[in-house]
Amino acid sequence: MHAHKIPTAVRLLGFGPEDSRRLTTLLDAAPRSGPLYCCLHDDSLQEPDIVLVDGASPSAHACLDGMRCPPPALVIGGAARPGCTHLETPVDPEQLHTSLMHLLDEQRRALALLRARGAPVLAERRRRPRLGPGTGCAAERRPPRDGKVLIVDKGGAFRDHLAGLVGAGRLAIAWTDSAPMAVRLCDETKIALAMINTAAPGIDPYALSRTIKAQEGAGRTAVVLLVGKMFSYDSELARGAGVRGLLDKPVGDRSLVCMLQRLTSLPELPA
Repeated sequence: MHAHKIPTAVRLLGFGPEDSRRLTTLLDAAPRSGPLYCCLHDDSLQEPDIVLVDGASPSAHACLDGMRCPPPALVIGGAARPGCTHLETPVDPEQLHTSLMHLLDEQRRALALLRARGAPVLAERRRRPRLGPGTGCAAERRPPRDGKVLIVDKGGAFRDHLAGLVGAGRLAIAWTDSAPMAVRLCDETKIALAMINTAAPGIDPYALSRTIKAQEGAGRTAVVLLVGKMFSYDSELARGAGVRGLLDKPVGDRSLVCMLQRLTSLPELPA
């Protein structure tokens, strides 16, 4: 999954279905000489490289305000936002792609500065606006569960890549290609995160997640699906099976590390 070019991850904030489809079409038609773009699913746990914001949506602005480390943002329509690039509607495709290229350059410079300082890349924990008082929202987010990461895949290459990415001794990572063995490991071992490749042969990812989550003590085990383009992800079915969210394949190393920071006890790593 790491042999392919990693698309630029774009999160759409505040747009309705029709506007989202229109923007997705424009991004799919990006010049071949430039980057590929992938609009993240609402259930995606991936870190966005760029955020497109509906300038007329108060909730979209609130969500951006609530991020502790917001990525470069492009505001479309509505009122301009200080510090953000702004485009009027209807969107001109050439202006859109030029603006996105500038924002990617901005992101690369910011990450290079973090690396030069040895500063950690912080995982963003909020995809929706913070709820106000009296909404029934817990005051504090529960810390991630301690334990291993379990990879359910047809081979061990992804497990090896992940282990090399986080460094020796930082996080225990196990692998299996068997659904029954995955269930057994989750029953006998403290598993903080189970990552299921939906392309693993002979495995129903929803059924496996449902079985894992039904076990005693597995309530805080996060289940994440690794989803390829040929897999039709069903949000309702996934939530009913206890799936926390998804990652689109191929996924970049930065997104993998940030996801592990969010869902496991992995400490923050230098950029």
